[in-house]
Amino acid sequence: MITRPERHIPNKKNIWHGFFLLSRPLNVLITFASVFVATLLCDISPDWVAVLLACTSAAMVAAAANAINDYFDLEIDSINKPERPLPAGLVSQKQAIVMAVFCFVVGISLGALINVFALVIVVTFSVILYFYSAFFKGTVLLGNAIVSLSTAFAFIYGGVAVRHPERAIIPAVFAFFMHFGREIIKDMEDVHGDNQLHANTLPVLYGMRPAQWLVSLLFVTLLILTLLPFLLNIYGLYYFVTVMLGVNSVLIAIIFMIWKNTSTKMLHRLSVLLKADMPIGLLAIYLGQW
Repeated sequence: MITRPERHIPNKKNIWHGFFLLSRPLNVLITFASVFVATLLCDISPDWVAVLLACTSAAMVAAAANAINDYFDLEIDSINKPERPLPAGLVSQKQAIVMAVFCFVVGISLGALINVFALVIVVTFSVILYFYSAFFKGTVLLGNAIVSLSTAFAFIYGGVAVRHPERAIIPAVFAFFMHFGREIIKDMEDVHGDNQLHANTLPVLYGMRPAQWLVSLLFVTLLILTLLPFLLNIYGLYYFVTVMLGVNSVLIAIIFMIWKNTSTKMLHRLSVLLKADMPIGLLAIYLGQW
């Protein structure tokens, strides 16, 4: 393992600000919202204590995973994202590890208060997410698949919390494909730094063209899948209108854009756009009950 120099921390205010940024609050909020929507989809009148425990537990594990990810990505982020808390010197490596351990422990402890199935899921994915950052992130597609699967299981986790996980399968499948596509776009965005550090991502090993084709295939598949719940009368008209206007229109635009412009700036914009579009997808699924 490469030894990383410790960074000087200017003051305590910067440390707390650094912890906040290290958690990637938007990602944490999306995780919280995903579990929350999953519980409502699976049970109209859920046990609200179980809902709060599940949402907070998943959010804490997400924050921990983000912190440990930045710890292992320090060299790459120093090139690709120097504004991140670790390369910017807002948080030291040791403090990032302490934060990650604390958040993992809290997340697992809260999961244990829900039920044994929730505990198994939260422990399993805490371990998987650690090994992802430590060993698998730089592998072709495997790392992308792990992140996407973890995101998908946020919905299953919500379903387990209210004891109806089967009702969370559809949103989990949608989340998997959307996040898988976004993960490939992020690899395309980071190709410069990944090249310098010899990371084994798809665009580094095989170039941009296969990555463009894979993103297109994932999103075209997702476009088709989003139609099925409406055609099969699982979700209603409000779902169809919202998903077509708010989600599928964005996916179609992104498919066209990745073939027109693969600059780092444009790929970053597309990645942010996908993240911003995820709450609309959650809204569409929730509205699908009517």
